[in-house]
Amino acid sequence: MKPEVSVIVPVYNVENYLVRCIESILSQTLKNIEIILINDGSTDNSGNICNEYASLDKRIKVIHKENGGLSSARNAGIKIASGCYLGFVDSDDYIDPHMYKNLYELCKKTDSDIGVCRFGRKINGKMVTEVKEKKVIELNNVEAMRQLFRGELYRFSVCNKLFKKSCFKNIMFPEGRIHEDLSTSYKLFSNAKKVIYTSNIGYIYVKRDGSILASKFNEKRLDAFLGWEEIIPFMTQHYPELSTEFISSFTYGCLDNVYYILSEVKENKSKLRLLLIIREIVRSNYKKIMFNNQLSLKNKLIITLLNYNVFALLHIYQSKEMIKKFNFK
Repeated sequence: MKPEVSVIVPVYNVENYLVRCIESILSQTLKNIEIILINDGSTDNSGNICNEYASLDKRIKVIHKENGGLSSARNAGIKIASGCYLGFVDSDDYIDPHMYKNLYELCKKTDSDIGVCRFGRKINGKMVTEVKEKKVIELNNVEAMRQLFRGELYRFSVCNKLFKKSCFKNIMFPEGRIHEDLSTSYKLFSNAKKVIYTSNIGYIYVKRDGSILASKFNEKRLDAFLGWEEIIPFMTQHYPELSTEFISSFTYGCLDNVYYILSEVKENKSKLRLLLIIREIVRSNYKKIMFNNQLSLKNKLIITLLNYNVFALLHIYQSKEMIKKFNFK
């Protein structure tokens, strides 16, 4: 029988987390699932763990491949997935036992192409996500895309979502860069006529030391702007009515990176070089940012300094008194 859901799990050097991840998927109350473990060139015991579980449960398929990164591993899984819906779990995280059953049944009941649940976040072994009022919201294509950029219900990560396989028609994750979800989610949502959201917590994100996004500023973070260089033209052409939302989201991403560069990069020469990279993409969207009524004057001032006088921005940040008044973060 064809699986209702294919769960795609990229695996790379996570032997200390992998068992918990796999067990959480095997414990799903939705039983008709396919679990695809992609061993992306692990050098620890992760590959053997994958093989052991595959020998114990026929629902598990294992791919062993050379290291190519998260996108490459996900794409390998998508190519062989046979489920009607696709889900993605990172191998150092885990999921609630009812996650996929809840999302699958909501999608089927409401004829939705994408189901979304909430993240639970675990830091240093403690759950830090607040419990909110339970609600289920149906969204049409435009409103679902609006929420993607507004970020009130959900953001770009694919891990807390369940996608009808047809959403991936002619779409793959971009290989060789991070922020792959940012570069992909908007395309998937553009292919969805309807999206269903539930406030239930389904996916547990575990923050751990060593990952690029959890560490000090790494230049790979700027891969996000490769995504934005694709997103802004696409959204301008297909969703001009959402300009306020996607330009605001872009601007907040710029401001976050500016803050991290100023606070975490030590040498002024390196700070300047990185800020100038961001300035280039800001300049092509500067007027849109200035006319955006969702952005505060403070945020527009920082963007203006970035656009016209990076040296002044550096000087202001380095003044201890001005840091407090400016309140970047």
